[in-house]
Amino acid sequence: MLSFSDAAIRASFINASQRERRDLSLPVGFDDLDWSSLDYLGWRDRKFPQLGYVVAEVDGEPVSVLLRQAEGRIRSRPQCAWCEDVHLPNDVVLFSAKRAGKAGRNGDTVAALVCAEFQCSANVRKRPPVAYAGFDVEAARQQRIDALRANVDAFVRRLAAGGEGA
Repeated sequence: MLSFSDAAIRASFINASQRERRDLSLPVGFDDLDWSSLDYLGWRDRKFPQLGYVVAEVDGEPVSVLLRQAEGRIRSRPQCAWCEDVHLPNDVVLFSAKRAGKAGRNGDTVAALVCAEFQCSANVRKRPPVAYAGFDVEAARQQRIDALRANVDAFVRRLAAGGEGA
């Protein structure tokens, strides 16, 4: 993922008000992030823990979305819709996000089950188990990375569409 500045991230939100953009807290260690190991940047707000933020690279540009964690608890152990890891070392929660534009202003949202602390990039880079003799572990890892990027991209594009064609 390309690195983006604080200003570029704040300007790239497609479903947040000017006030929400101004008040958001960037992740701890933002200036020291290893952008090359990220497929998207995701973090929880330190002041408002029910809020999450995701910055994805779409067509070489940052596209940021504001997420809200749903209230209540999930009864079973769900799988993250983005990294699709079946051996998750972390919790998965339901996040919803307003769509961009008029659809979002009308209350239209999109939801997804996502790793609670946005650990997907680390999850897909773990060494997968060898499935059979001759199994290409590196190819499997790259396939998981590519799938994560495609899943996040599809989610962000669906929000950006504002209900058009979705």
